[in-house]
Amino acid sequence: MKNEKKTVTLDDIAVGDQFVSREFSLDAEQIKNFAREFDPQPFHLDETAASQSLFKGLAASGWHTAAITMLLMTESIPFANGLIGANVELSWPRPTRPGDILHVKSIITDIAPSKSKPDRGFVTLQIDTFNQNGEQVQKLTPKVLVFRRGAG
Repeated sequence: MKNEKKTVTLDDIAVGDQFVSREFSLDAEQIKNFAREFDPQPFHLDETAASQSLFKGLAASGWHTAAITMLLMTESIPFANGLIGANVELSWPRPTRPGDILHVKSIITDIAPSKSKPDRGFVTLQIDTFNQNGEQVQKLTPKVLVFRRGAG
């Protein structure tokens, strides 16, 4: 028997609804592997170079933090038909480091049903990624397309 998670539609959600992800552990090798492929800068690749940079130590690429956040979002936000982005604001208030254990907290801040397409609407979320000390490492404010029950 297949274990399917319950999904929700525009009809099932309200402003203030919250979703919390599992934890994700990050180590130096993961940071370097991601950087080699997608963001090959010295402060993501080499501890010595990183110690002499603005970051004062090895730091994950912001895009790596964003990718981990996306993984945790897709696992914890149960929108039917997936997370279909329409717009986003993104910031990294502090670096993500080797040894960090990340988790994501998502809150629905706005729901705007479409006026021209009644089978859908746009949902704005505040998605914060925190490390094990409760320090925010990423702030993401996306607007996503969410369908009504029976649509999409």
